[in-house]
Amino acid sequence: MRSSLFLLLTASALAQTPRPGVNYDEAKVGTDRLPDLKLTTAQEWTQKRRPEILELFEDYVYGKTPANIGAPKFEVTATKADALGGLATRKFIHVSLPDRPAWPGMDVMLYTPNGTKAAPCFVGLSFGGNHAVSTEPDVPLSTRWMRESKEKHIVDHRATEATRGTESSRWPLEMILKQGFAVATAYYGDIEPDHADGWKDGLRAAVSRDGAGTVWKDGEWGAIGAWAWGLSRIADYLQTDAQVDGKHLAVIGHSRLGKTSLWAGVQDERFGVVISNDSGEGGAALMRRDFGETTAIITKAFPHWFTPNYAKYAGNAAACPVDMHMLIALAAPRPIYIASASEDHWADQKGEFLSGKYASPVYALFGKQGVGVDAQPAIDTPVGDFIGYHNRTGKHDVTDYDWTQYLKFASRHWVK
Repeated sequence: MRSSLFLLLTASALAQTPRPGVNYDEAKVGTDRLPDLKLTTAQEWTQKRRPEILELFEDYVYGKTPANIGAPKFEVTATKADALGGLATRKFIHVSLPDRPAWPGMDVMLYTPNGTKAAPCFVGLSFGGNHAVSTEPDVPLSTRWMRESKEKHIVDHRATEATRGTESSRWPLEMILKQGFAVATAYYGDIEPDHADGWKDGLRAAVSRDGAGTVWKDGEWGAIGAWAWGLSRIADYLQTDAQVDGKHLAVIGHSRLGKTSLWAGVQDERFGVVISNDSGEGGAALMRRDFGETTAIITKAFPHWFTPNYAKYAGNAAACPVDMHMLIALAAPRPIYIASASEDHWADQKGEFLSGKYASPVYALFGKQGVGVDAQPAIDTPVGDFIGYHNRTGKHDVTDYDWTQYLKFASRHWVK
């Protein structure tokens, strides 16, 4: 069993346009041994080893979420019973913290399929806001800070009318709803704007000891922790809505929000299915593999995503007490899905697969099969039982192919 904890480095090199200082050669990824999962029994994993590993991720990667944030308040601000041509009911829910009035709050958009008493629900954050997810013209335009983008028509860090529907291909609402699932989403920038000083206008400043003067210390939460907190607050609301099956919630995210969905999913066991789409470094990909984005690159470009401790392993991943197979294992025995894209070498597709493979022995403790294969499968060939995996044709994105697999995966585990 322990021999499976060594990285297999015999695969041929992947084709990739060279980038200075970035390795895309499998022969050069390194030979560092992964931290031992220390497997014994399912009971000992649940009671002892899992809490130990979760604490390590708090201390060294994402930071610990404060326990004294306060109870959220939910206000349904609008309801539309004939959304999407009558296919769904659409609600907007404003989430606030009465004890933390400095936080502007989060606006959740919920679509539930009409004709269904209580639908299982996919929960995720968007990059562009609710108006970018939906093509309906009456969805309010976000007024929050956004990353500048000519392609997405974001001007002076603010959304414009031209941004409507620009993220809808990543959220195929009609496909999801027609299969009996609900969708709940919110703009991640509502929780905290995604830049180095974004915390000053977001949740972390509102709950910090001394507001905008805080210097974040080792073990304290980064932006991913704050965004993950927001996903759990959406789950809080969904468990009160009669149109949603609160016992069947799937958390989903793409790229940095895939890292976020993993961290939310392993902390909050109400998420019965956890989905990571192209989450890469700091997400599903093994950090000890020097392939594509590395710990050194990501902590230099986006230090605010993580607890400060994580940057100490830039160029020295072998010294970190955790690696990402351990993060995947924290979801056990709940179903978890890891997805890659064939052209997304930056996210290290093989490293994402290997995390699922090396987490599989933990699922075996519970009598459940993980990815079920030893070698990374061919492109467009989904594998796995309780750990699903595929490497889709194409670029760093979320497509209908991805959603088809996620819907099948959730249905297989939930629909008896």
